[in-house]
Amino acid sequence: MLRKLRFIVLLSLIAALLAAVGYWNIRPESFLDRPVATVDESAIDFYAINARSVQFQEDGKLRYEMRADRLDHVKATDVTLLNEPDLLLYRGTELPWHVRSDRGEVAPEGQEVELIEAVRVERTDAKGRPTILTTSRLTVFPEKEYAQTQQAVRIEAANGVTTAQGMKAYLNDGRMLLLSNVRGQHEVR
Repeated sequence: MLRKLRFIVLLSLIAALLAAVGYWNIRPESFLDRPVATVDESAIDFYAINARSVQFQEDGKLRYEMRADRLDHVKATDVTLLNEPDLLLYRGTELPWHVRSDRGEVAPEGQEVELIEAVRVERTDAKGRPTILTTSRLTVFPEKEYAQTQQAVRIEAANGVTTAQGMKAYLNDGRMLLLSNVRGQHEVR
């Protein structure tokens, strides 16, 4: 009988030990742990269809008017993707620059705008003479009123056509520096 009692006590201690080990391995808190969600770097946190933005200068004159078929904001990078951006850049004048492309990317806080594929910049001067600039990619720095590209550029003006590889454009001065392989065909009037 003493032997049976020892056996029962020993089994009870083993069962208690197993229950304690099981409790520490299977804690109720472990059921509350949530799996860590993976972050998609290209996740869009908001978008707009037929977006339109208008900005005025401090003196109340129109600075620009921008439209896009679709605007997507990438949360992870704070980059805004534009589909078919169309910009009228007035800069306080009555004759705007008309800038279009297939796609665009706006860096955080609008410091840099990359226009991609079929970039077209048009302007008609006060005498009604058109100027059309085309390229495949153009980087614009709106606050500096500066634009640049390393791609091929074609400029059609009233008096001829100029082509080049690469360009720097200073919008304040209306000045363009063509970087290399500059070719021109001009009419003498």
